[in-house]
Amino acid sequence: MPGGFSVVERAPVVCAVQQEPVVVLVEPQLGENIGMAARAMANFGLRELRLVAPRDGAPNDSARAAAAGAAHVLDEARFFDDAKGAVADLTYVFAASARERGQMKRVLAPADAMLRARELIDGGNRVGVLFGRERSGLSNDEVALADALITFPVDERFPSLNLAQAVLLTGYEWRRALGAPLPFSGVMHSPLASRATLESFLTFLEEELDRRGFYTPDRKPSLTRNMRDIFYRRELREQDVRTLRGIINALIREDK
Repeated sequence: MPGGFSVVERAPVVCAVQQEPVVVLVEPQLGENIGMAARAMANFGLRELRLVAPRDGAPNDSARAAAAGAAHVLDEARFFDDAKGAVADLTYVFAASARERGQMKRVLAPADAMLRARELIDGGNRVGVLFGRERSGLSNDEVALADALITFPVDERFPSLNLAQAVLLTGYEWRRALGAPLPFSGVMHSPLASRATLESFLTFLEEELDRRGFYTPDRKPSLTRNMRDIFYRRELREQDVRTLRGIINALIREDK
């Protein structure tokens, strides 16, 4: 086969209980795409990569460079000579496709597909996702191996996704299906300002505005209400109010 590819594994291997979908890349052509797909997998906790007849054989230096630290995914990848062998031990298979194939299969968005994948895996099933060639995608015979299709809500004027992008979007939705938390969150160290704090600040602000002739007698009630609405909608923190008061004090000092 071109590129020195040789099959190092043909028979399905009994593995430990699967915790996430298997990613199957069918005849990937570029090492960079394999590496970027491995990186996308690692980003979202997908560990098992299967490669069907990659054009250049085992992942090369370009693949490892593009993996950017996800070399462990490449090192543990399994090789097959056709898609049928790659999915032989799986009980449910999704096929990623950018076009309708005329086959009687369910078509799911990535989010719905990965929710289904989680249900299946939680029930003890082994699930995989087939991704096709960079230029032509999966053949109809390869799509026929799948239980359902995954397609992406892309702009119809430019529907083609890079291989690694398709893996990335699927991995992202898998992570969401798990309910995985964000790695960090914005911690508000300062509590919400009390009404007393806000009223003290607003009274101070109104007195300064009044002193500078901002209000006219007929408009003062409505302007005062509007100003209160503006500040109350902001959900200001105690620190926010202290900062605003300090800014206004500084401006007042400059004028004196």
